[in-house]
Amino acid sequence: MLAGRIVVVGITGGVAAHYLPELIGQLRFRHMAIVHAAMTPAAEHFVSPLTVATACEAPVWRSVFDTAERAPLAHIHWARQADLVLVAPATFDFIGKVASGLADDPVSLLLAATTAPVLLAPAMHATMWANPILQRNVATLEGIGYRIVPPETGLQATGEVGEGRMAGIGTILSALSEMSKTLPDKQKG
Repeated sequence: MLAGRIVVVGITGGVAAHYLPELIGQLRFRHMAIVHAAMTPAAEHFVSPLTVATACEAPVWRSVFDTAERAPLAHIHWARQADLVLVAPATFDFIGKVASGLADDPVSLLLAATTAPVLLAPAMHATMWANPILQRNVATLEGIGYRIVPPETGLQATGEVGEGRMAGIGTILSALSEMSKTLPDKQKG
């Protein structure tokens, strides 16, 4: 379902970011998708841009002031190119920012500019996931059409067990595949 699709992956600053190179690899090699990535500055504390660029085999958009190709309009370019957008991990902060209409980093700018279907994979401590403010923000985003792949119950970074662990790679890939079924067929060229 994802073969030939352009999936733009937004990576935010959460512990679960270290799973993203593996997820990108599976998107590319198992599902034959074309993958590009954008990272928030906080994401770089959890996974290196070089590792992500290597997994994508493409440069990573890391700053709204990036001087790389297509900048400073990278958010418009990738927003237009994307068939699907995945944000993983989607942190408490990031979900609140997007629900409030703020766009001051590469990933939130991408979401502000895209018309592609968006999948968020939240990851945070169980108490944060249960927070009513977060739940309101999730409901707001679902209300405008974002799809949420809910976090799982499992071991968290604190050593505690609770709901808030980012959904597994297989679950995220299945959700993306389901979303791709609603997209028009790619033109054969």
